[in-house]
Amino acid sequence: MGRFASKRRDTKETQIEMSLNLDGSGTSDIDTGIGFFDHMLTLFAFHSGFDLVCKAKGDLYVDDHHMIEDCGILLGELFQLALGDKRGIARYGSMRMVMDETLCTVDADISGRPYLVFHADFQRESINGYSLEMTKEFFYAFVMQAKVTLHINLLYGDNDHHKVEAMFKGLARALKQAIQVEGTSIPSSKGVIQ
Repeated sequence: MGRFASKRRDTKETQIEMSLNLDGSGTSDIDTGIGFFDHMLTLFAFHSGFDLVCKAKGDLYVDDHHMIEDCGILLGELFQLALGDKRGIARYGSMRMVMDETLCTVDADISGRPYLVFHADFQRESINGYSLEMTKEFFYAFVMQAKVTLHINLLYGDNDHHKVEAMFKGLARALKQAIQVEGTSIPSSKGVIQ
């Protein structure tokens, strides 16, 4: 079956069913009620080669914060579960992602140590119900549960849609590199990545 995990997260704010197959073909079935966010998760699946299903309902009448953060939490949990003991993986991945006028670098280390460096500015407050401030929150939620060190640096760009898209695509491509199986040992001098 490959490296696969599935889980449901239920809170008073959101109800999310999600499955992740790291050895998939990039297919996705996404419905969070936030169109732009659905688009980003679809692109993430396609460019990572992961199969991703996300069916979510929640308190969007409040705002988009809980939905986006909770999807990041659950995606991180599933990534961590699906990787298992991380035996043989490359561990590191880097992508210099271009999106029209935008250039972004994304560097990932499946280190067992969650950490986010995020350097980006946006001109707008939102894109069709997606609050741009939630971009950083999503990546933070993901790394805390996935136990990944992630550096996202927007070098330049004008269009906020392109900026966010470059980040999601860049993360996808960096993780695609990092999870590739290169051998049989744990890729750490400690002998374990937790």
